[in-house]
Amino acid sequence: MSYINLFIANLVRFYFLICIPFLFVFFSCKKTSVHPVDFYYWRTNFSLDDTEKEYLEKTEAGNLYIRFFDIDNEGKIPLPKAKIKPFDGTEISLTYIPVIFITNRTFSSVSDDDLKMLAEKTVSLIDEIILFNDLPEYEEIQIDCDWTENTKNVYFRFLKLLEEKSGKEITCTLRLHQIKYREKSGIPPVKKGYLMCYATSDPKGETDQNSILDISLLKEYTKNISFYPLAYDIALPLYGWGVVTNHTGEIKLINGLTEKELNPEDFEKVSTHTYKARKDLFLRGMYLNKGFTIRIEKVSPSLLKEAKEYLNKKIKKDYRIVYYHLDKKFLEQFTIEELK
Repeated sequence: MSYINLFIANLVRFYFLICIPFLFVFFSCKKTSVHPVDFYYWRTNFSLDDTEKEYLEKTEAGNLYIRFFDIDNEGKIPLPKAKIKPFDGTEISLTYIPVIFITNRTFSSVSDDDLKMLAEKTVSLIDEIILFNDLPEYEEIQIDCDWTENTKNVYFRFLKLLEEKSGKEITCTLRLHQIKYREKSGIPPVKKGYLMCYATSDPKGETDQNSILDISLLKEYTKNISFYPLAYDIALPLYGWGVVTNHTGEIKLINGLTEKELNPEDFEKVSTHTYKARKDLFLRGMYLNKGFTIRIEKVSPSLLKEAKEYLNKKIKKDYRIVYYHLDKKFLEQFTIEELK
């Protein structure tokens, strides 16, 4: 081998030995993304126990999205419902962000004058809750509504009115179907949305898939998410429920139900997550006959990890993760590291 060839070979070997470790570190860093964590609070009685405070602290949560009240239109007049009860706003030092859940039917038959009044009253009630509970000044209002093609124009008008009346930044939740079918659903007139990566299917449907979070459906509905024109953060589930089926196939839900609550004396385990009532009894105020079945659906640490890994690869931008929701019974199923 000539001296020139030997020199080139040694030079290549040198760069190989020097560069490979840096490339390894570079790609390792690219694969690991840390997304800041926030939480929803969805109970009417605001009370945090030590476990919930610990998770807020150790996940370094920056924001707490609190459902202040709901709005529904049971007749012709939209009315607030399930208003959060008074609480101590100084209990924790986080940024409180008011969230208002509004039913889609509220926007199905409302005049423009009523819409203006609804925006005014919504802002007024939010300010009343902020003042009464000694909460710090807020900069954002989040609206949670599963709008449809038929109600989008009225709903979007409401969002603009709310911005005008409040002087705050208005944000809103985004369902998966509103991402997939954005041409029909429309793009809400806000600066930012919160993509709800849960409730992927109907729990009352005839399927054995987890209706809270089905990864295959999540992938299907977000395959073109890179084209969505609105900035967004990600909402992920930390909850479960019981799907109760009676003798005629009618289905009802018991929110927040866990397997720990199904006493072996009262329920026979018939499959991995399905139980059958051994006798007539009440469960969480619901009357069950002998033979009724309950399928427990929840989000396991492994399922949550799979969803986070998929989204981390799919979404080529920074985002925050908002967990739904802050509740000790579900928090304790995850380690701090599994949520960070």
